[in-house]
Amino acid sequence: MLKLLKSLGKKQLLYALICVIFVSVNVYLELKIPDYMSSITVLVQTEGSTMASILKEGGYMLLCAFGSLIASFIVGYFAANVAAYFGKITRQNIFEKVSSFGTQEMKEFQTSSLITRTTNDVTQVQMLIAMGLQAIIKAPIMATWAVLKIMNKNMIWSMATFVAVVILLITIITLMIRVFPKFKIVQKLTDNLNRITRENLIGIRVIRAFNAEDYQQKKFEKANEELKNLQLFNQKNMGLLNPVMSLVMSGLSLSIYFIGAILIDRANALEKIGIFSDMVVFSSYAMQVVMSFMMLIMIFMLYPRAAVSAKRILEVLECENAIKDGNVTKGKEVGTVEFKNVSFKYPDAEEYILENISFKANKGETIAFIGSTGSGKSTLINLVPRFYDVTEGEVLVDGVNVKDYKLESLNNILGYVPQKAIIFRGTIKDNVKYGHSQKKITEDNIKDAIKVAQAEDFVLKMSDGYNAETSQSGTNLSGGQKQRISIARAIARNPEIYIFDDSFSALDYRTDFLLRKELKKYTKDATSLIVAQRIGTIKNADKILVLDNGKLVGMGTHQELLKSCAVYKEIALSQLSSSELEKDLKGGM
Repeated sequence: MLKLLKSLGKKQLLYALICVIFVSVNVYLELKIPDYMSSITVLVQTEGSTMASILKEGGYMLLCAFGSLIASFIVGYFAANVAAYFGKITRQNIFEKVSSFGTQEMKEFQTSSLITRTTNDVTQVQMLIAMGLQAIIKAPIMATWAVLKIMNKNMIWSMATFVAVVILLITIITLMIRVFPKFKIVQKLTDNLNRITRENLIGIRVIRAFNAEDYQQKKFEKANEELKNLQLFNQKNMGLLNPVMSLVMSGLSLSIYFIGAILIDRANALEKIGIFSDMVVFSSYAMQVVMSFMMLIMIFMLYPRAAVSAKRILEVLECENAIKDGNVTKGKEVGTVEFKNVSFKYPDAEEYILENISFKANKGETIAFIGSTGSGKSTLINLVPRFYDVTEGEVLVDGVNVKDYKLESLNNILGYVPQKAIIFRGTIKDNVKYGHSQKKITEDNIKDAIKVAQAEDFVLKMSDGYNAETSQSGTNLSGGQKQRISIARAIARNPEIYIFDDSFSALDYRTDFLLRKELKKYTKDATSLIVAQRIGTIKNADKILVLDNGKLVGMGTHQELLKSCAVYKEIALSQLSSSELEKDLKGGM
């Protein structure tokens, strides 16, 4: 918890100090009120007292109450400011940290959990800070001050107050032992509920298509029931505090007045007024002591969950990224990609996904990767932008190991088009111009990129053209349209190296052909790495690499591989007719 509070700035620490000062003022004024009550009690029972004297003491009482109100308002304002700033800066820190995560970290935490940690967990700690700056500071000051006020009043009354406090402490400690371990489970169950809800919303079309609404409903109900039952257990236990508090406060008041009645009955006439006055004052101060513990109980109700939330937030903030940033900003060559004896396996996995892969792509070349599903094609090219780091060997970009690059510099060299097209909420233009680049992306760049990506035909037909709105995840676009916008985004950056991870799969053969034709002209000086399932997409590549179970089983041109690689020929036979194959073989002679 204290580690998180280090994020507060000097301004917020000053606000916290102001809270301490005004809490002290508030407590002082509240504890002055019983003194004036005592004076009024004595004046009322003393012969010869004037109404003016009583009103004067009453006026002081009202001033203390009003001053206490103003002090409470000031404390509340500054406490809320500190808590709001904490929420803002912590969410910002989590967002920045998560943005730096690699694929490994994202799999470790999972999206649903990260959403919970950024929202619900931060709110729990924020609430504790807002309440804590008032109650945590006020309770010990008030309790100490009140105890000092009543210390020498009466030993029997003091013992009654001590017994009440001990009962409260025993109750609090018992409940904390029972409830505290459960709060960690609550946050995990909240993660699970978020995961199921998110899964349901993302997969709504599939769920409806397979009439799986009842199945998803049961999954949600099960997760919801688990969370409900645990919350009920916690709330039932914490709910014992209120009746115990009421019982203790009522019992303490009764004890003080009962003891006072006995003392007054035994005292002589002159002492009765003094004892009665002391009883009224002691009762007020004793209630202040108990109220202090009530405030602490409120904090204890918030603290266990906030402590768990703080730990979960720190797990994210203190997570060490597997992908370390380098310090190289510029390569030794231009547009080259080289794999040297590269082997890779996922963290904690036993089997290698890729084994001993070596090849080099020179400037202006088009290198294609093909193979059966699960052969490691996407994994291989994802090692270039460092979504993962190699287990063995080296990946060089422009003659420099990718591990030595500053990630920003490496990303500026690359134009990446993922397997699943990602469209952001905004406009067509925003999506094409998306992100930071060393080169300024002009209006002409955007239009050229859209034209090369064969997206101009549908973009210009949209109501606002290049400024047409795109919804989150591009739900108002078709799969092929999203893929073309995603390709245009990479083209607009004009990078040295293009990476296409099966980025033409949603396109029809004609659009695929036209796009590759225009792309070849536009990117003639750039290097292209293409993962594809279709032979037609890659047959004109300068070099084709054939993968099978993570191993490189063939490398060469289309014609060369038809003659020398059985795996490639098998793939070709499944997609091309015999006449087309024969024509390709003759073309290679």
